[in-house]
Amino acid sequence: MVEGLLASLRVLDLAGDDADAVGRIFADLGADVLKVEPPGGSPSRTRLPSLNGHSLPFALHNANKRSTVLDPSDAADRARFLELAAGADVVVDSGQAIAYGASSAELADRYPHLVALSVTDFGATGPRSSWQATDPVFYALSGSLSRSGPTTGTPVLPPDGIASATAAVQATWAALVAYYNRLRCGTGDYIDFSRFDAVVMALDPAFGTHGQAAAGVRRPNRWRGRPRNQDAYPIYPCKDGYVRICVMSPRQWRGLRRWLGEPEEFQDPRYDVIAARFAAWPQISVLIAKLFAGRTMKELVSAGQANGVPIAAVLSPAQILASDHFRSVGAVTETELVPGVRTTIPVGYFSIDGRHSGFRAPAPAPGSDEASWRADSPPGTTRQKTALPFDGLRIVDLGIIVAGGECSRLFGDLGAEVIKVESAAYPDGLRQARAGEAMSESFAWAHRNNLGLGLDLRSTAGKRVFGRLVANADAVFANFKPGTLAALGFPYQALRDLNPRIVLAESSAFGDAGPWSTRMGYGPLVRATTGVTKLWTSEEAAADTTRHPFYDATTIFPDHVVGRITAIGALAALIHRDRTGSGSRVHVSQAAAVVNQLDTLYVAEAARAAGRAEVRDDVSVHAVYPCAGDDEWCVISIRNDTDWRAAARVFGECATISDWTRTRTPAQVAEALQSVGVPAGPMNRPPDVLEDPQLLHRKLFSPMSHPLFDHPLPAETGPAPFRHIPPAPQRPAPLPGQDTREICRKVLQMSSEETEQLINDGVLFAAI
Repeated sequence: MVEGLLASLRVLDLAGDDADAVGRIFADLGADVLKVEPPGGSPSRTRLPSLNGHSLPFALHNANKRSTVLDPSDAADRARFLELAAGADVVVDSGQAIAYGASSAELADRYPHLVALSVTDFGATGPRSSWQATDPVFYALSGSLSRSGPTTGTPVLPPDGIASATAAVQATWAALVAYYNRLRCGTGDYIDFSRFDAVVMALDPAFGTHGQAAAGVRRPNRWRGRPRNQDAYPIYPCKDGYVRICVMSPRQWRGLRRWLGEPEEFQDPRYDVIAARFAAWPQISVLIAKLFAGRTMKELVSAGQANGVPIAAVLSPAQILASDHFRSVGAVTETELVPGVRTTIPVGYFSIDGRHSGFRAPAPAPGSDEASWRADSPPGTTRQKTALPFDGLRIVDLGIIVAGGECSRLFGDLGAEVIKVESAAYPDGLRQARAGEAMSESFAWAHRNNLGLGLDLRSTAGKRVFGRLVANADAVFANFKPGTLAALGFPYQALRDLNPRIVLAESSAFGDAGPWSTRMGYGPLVRATTGVTKLWTSEEAAADTTRHPFYDATTIFPDHVVGRITAIGALAALIHRDRTGSGSRVHVSQAAAVVNQLDTLYVAEAARAAGRAEVRDDVSVHAVYPCAGDDEWCVISIRNDTDWRAAARVFGECATISDWTRTRTPAQVAEALQSVGVPAGPMNRPPDVLEDPQLLHRKLFSPMSHPLFDHPLPAETGPAPFRHIPPAPQRPAPLPGQDTREICRKVLQMSSEETEQLINDGVLFAAI
């Protein structure tokens, strides 16, 4: 096996249930992840759904790990546990450590080098620290539910699993950041990690970067009502299903117009502007619906691609797992996931140097390994005094829109020098702003703590400038369509020739290989292709025949989480580079990321369809109930009979649950049920998120000022509350080319005469 990027990392895994996925991400990247289980095995081994009696989520989220059994009632085993902790780099704990004699916080106190990650639903402190959550409860509390569903009527719950998977990614990022900081300064950390905080920040943030269609029109704190435009990325019926299109740029619009036969009424150049098209879309839509009605999904996708129109079929989970694309690139594999059952599973998030880095071995049997470490001890720490973990790192950022902007921001927030490279001819789509304003809120959020360099990469002189920049950088980030960097003259080998230590971290819609790799892609198209759109509906929505039944149009998933997944891969590659002296190329497919986020649901469906195993479904019930007030709602989750009995005592003699909830506010419903241990949460809107008592207690947001705005923007303070890493700085996002002269002087060592000549020649541009 090729050595993983994190081959020297030791992770002691005391996680359970949804936190199991944290260790799986570390294991996929090569870490030695040792799971500590009590006699009889972890309780999460019984979690539903199951295949032939074996827990499917446990099997998926504990692959590539080792297992040892230690008895918390045995003194020798407790001592052995402490020895393991002393030799570990990271401990991931969801409450099990205390049984062995020390909480994760106490382990961090005892072993100063250790990164101790405590994963709970709401964090260890705050007015709601004792609350319990499910994915639907997180959707409600985070504000995501309020943007999902029809303008009036019952909101539509997103597919189960996305919130927990997103929280696991954020937890992995926080722990890896703290470990990198340990490698530089010698001090570990304790992280009181709240899954709720993570979902608010990383799933579909109300106060964070929005998609290109919304960047120029949306002020998230101005509107409390439900979504007014559910079809910014419209879906149309066709002969054998549905397709979705995303027409963003003038070039894409002209391609659609050509496909429609150049209708005379839409030849005016004003329709090149997205706002004008939105206003006329009811009329344009009639023409599209007529064109699409008699054609198949396959025919329309092929014709759309030929005309330069971003388009995707609305597929099912079974169709995506069985797709030629996923199989040809090795994003899925057929394996014996649990004893006696072979099924199709997604391999993992990462492609490293052109090879998938993911599933290697099924989850171990309890106690199948010795209570000892396999990986070599990490090299000695080079102690540096740094204010932030990434001080001294230089990132050349070619990323665009949400996924690219999020990845670079995560590094900038932690001290890296991020140089945002933009072309005057092709600025970042997030720069699209409302008339009369110089910058969108989305760009201000995505590119705070960045420097702005204006550079024409298509010119010969511009390529030379970029080459000098790469030679002086640690990493290059990009999320272009595959082949774009190579077409510009900078495939990864060319970057390595300039700088053998360079890390290239990329993401794209469908990956950098395979039959779909050249497809144009945005998040909404990825959701449609990977089955998410088809799952994002409800029985009530399906009964509405005035439109299609899908309600995922206002979400930004998976862009934010893909930015974080790419950041994890980039940081792992930087850790590997520091240890070996060699850079790496990391690539993340948004489509593969989605399928891995929903792995339990998708694999269960694939196993059921194949008929090779008995699939026992999760018996949990999640529902949205009306509450007192105008358009007020609450989510209630019943996980088992214990929850139902507790909830029944709260409901009393009411005829139906709705009868009881309608007489109470969402907060009253949630508080009554949470007091007896039943997960429930009010449906928050964006303004409610800012006033949530738990988030206020944990200081999740702070006001971010920018000289171009007359109002502060609520911005996240960092990936998690650390002991030894301060909150993120808030340097304002730059105007195009704002820092060109400074970068040329300080980074590229150019004279002012050379810089001004390149500006005059149009190779560089600078803000006036």
